[in-house]
Amino acid sequence: MLKWGDVLGLADNGNLAPDHKVVKTDAEWRAQLAPDEYRVTRQSGTERAFSSEMCSLFQPGIYACVCCGTRLFDANEKFESGTGWPSFTQPLTDNVIAYHGDNSLASRRIETVCNTCDAHLGHVFPDGPEPSGLRYCMNAVALKKVEGQ
Repeated sequence: MLKWGDVLGLADNGNLAPDHKVVKTDAEWRAQLAPDEYRVTRQSGTERAFSSEMCSLFQPGIYACVCCGTRLFDANEKFESGTGWPSFTQPLTDNVIAYHGDNSLASRRIETVCNTCDAHLGHVFPDGPEPSGLRYCMNAVALKKVEGQ
């Protein structure tokens, strides 16, 4: 189970190797993705809080990267954070998410990206529920729910 110290260590010292990489040109990503998906995942955008019904969905299943289909989160790790974005306590495996320091605001944050295709997903914070204490705050448009998994 990842904890905040693990996340900081990965962000500062290098991420785990992914199982494989998906690399496409910008034109290929633009052709594949809807405009809002492209803006968030390929240009590090953020969707409006409470703009997706995904925040209130808690049925069993797996959440995958909208760009490459990498399985990222299990619905069993999803919780209501009240932030307006889908939130999870842990990724499916330690190597599906890559972590990068983000100093774009007044305080340091940790950006999360799909370790397979480098899609911007959101950020992780140390204010989640125990036992991990993590809150993976994800953009809903960066995820797709894989039913029955």
